[in-house]
Amino acid sequence: MNFDFTDEQKLFADQVRRFAREHLAKGALKRAHDPGFPFDVAQLMAKQGLMGISLPQSEGGQGGTLIDAVIAIEQIAAACPRSADVVQFGNFGPIRTFAEYGTPAQKARWLGELLSGRMVMSLGMSEPDAGSAVTDLKTSARPDGSHFLINGSKVYATCSPDAQIFLVYVRFGPGLGGIGSVLIERGTPGFSLGALSTFMSDEEWCELHFKDCRVPAENVLLGPGGFKKQMAGFNVERLGNTARSLALGRYAFNAARDYALTREQFDRPLCEFQGLQWKFADMAIKLDSAQLLLYRAAANADRGLPSAYETAIAKTACNLAGFEVASEAVQIMGALGYSRETLVEYCMRRTRGWMIAGGSIEMLKNRIAEHVFDRRFEQRKRPPAAAE
Repeated sequence: MNFDFTDEQKLFADQVRRFAREHLAKGALKRAHDPGFPFDVAQLMAKQGLMGISLPQSEGGQGGTLIDAVIAIEQIAAACPRSADVVQFGNFGPIRTFAEYGTPAQKARWLGELLSGRMVMSLGMSEPDAGSAVTDLKTSARPDGSHFLINGSKVYATCSPDAQIFLVYVRFGPGLGGIGSVLIERGTPGFSLGALSTFMSDEEWCELHFKDCRVPAENVLLGPGGFKKQMAGFNVERLGNTARSLALGRYAFNAARDYALTREQFDRPLCEFQGLQWKFADMAIKLDSAQLLLYRAAANADRGLPSAYETAIAKTACNLAGFEVASEAVQIMGALGYSRETLVEYCMRRTRGWMIAGGSIEMLKNRIAEHVFDRRFEQRKRPPAAAE
């Protein structure tokens, strides 16, 4: 098998690398500690053709592949880890599900603004009592003439403080078949944002509250029975999470390597100590093996929607590799690595969050095991047996 990129992909990687070094590297540290969405970076990337990379040109995209979008994340993150979030938003986030299933009218209204970097979309999926068990969601959508009344709440919605449009999972009726989604604009009567909360990564989010929020029927993205389509689209979002985990782990690896080459203790550079040499060997093995799993998932996804198994195994491997490598980089660099004067500690905090977001590694291991045994393992408590 050929694991090398095509000449076109190599050229694309070189172009993105030069762009990132020229426009993003200088402000990388400051940008990492700013919780707001970097709209200036998003608009700059839009002009560079880095938003909607894998979307059709007829819809304002670039007509490329998911592998191209993964390459963009890798090259951007190598210069500015925080800016990789913009590539995620513009190619893998809820925008991808929206572009896949939105009506022509919906896309005419919002897709152009999203791809230009002037607007960001937030995903309202998790609820106080429905995290990994997302099918337990309670946020309801009740018909009301030509509208739906939305009632419920969402938590942990990334980009919610800055978003103008929200893709919200709702329940139109009972059971799995009753789950779908609607598009809700900021400022819609009955929709309010809670107080700012902060993740360990310094990212901010707000609770989303819906109280008889009146949404026109034309804002329904996927109606009853749309849950499986939504989750298929969500697998693409997971690939963006996967790529960022790996890219930030590699950023930390490179920073620690450069440090070990120049930092001296006991009259020797750190790289001459065998204990650290073995650390770097282990780190390289984790990064390179996880990268192959990511490329397999992304390449096969370009032939259709991603495989749930390949996405699960790639995300698990990259989440673990990214965090473990970033954590080791902090250890190698000591107090400097632990300091907010470098981006290594930032990479460690960010990669830790991705082991939870987008499907925890424990839930993904359940999916992997189901593939191994070719059977479904029900996680819910079994009902008591009927009395004889």
